[in-house]
Amino acid sequence: MDIYLPIAEMPIDMFLILGMGVAVGFISGMFGIGGGFLLTPLLIFVGIPAAVAVATQGPQIAASSMTGSLAYWRRRAIDFKLGYVLLAGGLVGTALGVLFFNQMRRLGQLETVITMSYVTLLGVVGVLVFIESARAVFAARLGKTTRKRLAGQHRWFEGLPLKMRFHRAGMYVSAIPLVGIAALIGFAGAVLGIGGGFILVPALIYIFRVPAHVVVGTSLFQILFTMMAATVFHAASNQSVDLFLALLLMVGGVFGAQFGARAGANLRGEYFRLLLGLLILLVAARFAADVFTQPREPFSATPTETVR
Repeated sequence: MDIYLPIAEMPIDMFLILGMGVAVGFISGMFGIGGGFLLTPLLIFVGIPAAVAVATQGPQIAASSMTGSLAYWRRRAIDFKLGYVLLAGGLVGTALGVLFFNQMRRLGQLETVITMSYVTLLGVVGVLVFIESARAVFAARLGKTTRKRLAGQHRWFEGLPLKMRFHRAGMYVSAIPLVGIAALIGFAGAVLGIGGGFILVPALIYIFRVPAHVVVGTSLFQILFTMMAATVFHAASNQSVDLFLALLLMVGGVFGAQFGARAGANLRGEYFRLLLGLLILLVAARFAADVFTQPREPFSATPTETVR
């Protein structure tokens, strides 16, 4: 059953979009990620213009994150203080990212920036997560225990000013590196249409050693508000948010996230990270295939605006 998308200016199968929303919502709830790094490529691959695919991610990611956050809140697995600190940096990064997005779109380089950024970012993050988690899995099977940080042992960035204690996350560190990481993720999220959870979750686990079950809920809480802000910024500045497309994705995402949150609660930490790394690598490989293989039509003609 096809419906017409007014902003994307094309017909699309309604059940295909609903199915995408359910699948990505399930993954979002399981891993504590917004799911945009999967959904943006999927929409582009089925023909949705890149600018519309990126801008329309916000409502769907926010909807999936909200339902997932509620599930983790009921289990007391959200560190709200940590979430507020991450949110402060994320909002700043989101605003800067929308400005950069609009500039690249005016220059006609937006699709190139999106494709190359996905290949680079996902490739690097995916390899690092996969290698570390594979080592943890093999170590667990061999009965080896991972060396834990000694009490009172801190790295240089944790001792910067503005130190804060996060009780549920079990850490006492400076808020500066947390805000910095959140700002970078907010910037990438606005430009690429991603929630950034696939970067934030590994960063909190590996760098700050936050327990996996707290990381997922806190990540979803932060993503909820940054994606709401990104939606407002994109709608106000470039009018590229397709509400019909967003509604279909939201309906599917809400259902999928609930089942994903239940499945994620039963995963062991090392297998959780291994699956996440593999998933990121698969998306990066799909984008790389488009970059390094010859297209069916080497040349294309598109209308351009006349500059006066």
